[in-house]
Amino acid sequence: MDRKRTVLVTGAARGIGYSVAESFAREGDHVILADLHRDAAEDAARNIAGSTVGEASGWGVDVSDETQVKELVGRVIARRGTIDVVVNNAGLQHIAKVEEFPLEKWNQLIGVMLTGPFLMIKHVLPHMKKQRYGRIINISSVHGKTASPFKSAYISAKHGVIGLSRTVALETAEDGITCNAILPGVVDTPLVQNQLAHLAQEEGISREEALNKHLLHKQALKRFIKPSEIAACAVYLASDGAASITGEEISVSGGW
Repeated sequence: MDRKRTVLVTGAARGIGYSVAESFAREGDHVILADLHRDAAEDAARNIAGSTVGEASGWGVDVSDETQVKELVGRVIARRGTIDVVVNNAGLQHIAKVEEFPLEKWNQLIGVMLTGPFLMIKHVLPHMKKQRYGRIINISSVHGKTASPFKSAYISAKHGVIGLSRTVALETAEDGITCNAILPGVVDTPLVQNQLAHLAQEEGISREEALNKHLLHKQALKRFIKPSEIAACAVYLASDGAASITGEEISVSGGW
């Protein structure tokens, strides 16, 4: 596209979301950083706007709340006139055995990581269909195609994101819209670092031991994936060169 795109990224105040937002801004796009923590999103947007050629603004939203999602989309359209790219990235984790997993935590994780992408897609699609252009990128996980213990809600949500992506791709194939999922492996983010601390404490081992035992044992490269590597894949999937890629799951996992 010749004009500057409007790119909306959820969970964008830190981690993968921040890196994705920054990478699109470096492409010259206008990036909407949407996050549950509005102040953090605004701070992140200022950092990006001050260090890239693009523009960035921070917005607060609970992606599991349809009213908030609808209002956010409406406000962005009113201000920008379009939403060209959506990256559904917001996520969180809770680790517990199934029989000890609190229902409120189950509902929270499913709400953010599966209902959230559904709601965002539901409310941006009419605008994308009207302009006959759109790129939807959902951040799933290698756990969207495999499983490990104590993460029932996370794994269920990430499996669901792949199914959602495939369905949306089929429904929008003739509307100039693509929908794909990225499957990150072990990415060096605050979420993963917190998970490592929990595992290490539970088992009385070091973080390094927990990293190798629980997270890197299936991975060929035996290293953390950089958030920028996930961001590079997202930028590609939103490019004209990827216009014929839809309904796909792309693993950026170091050979998981």
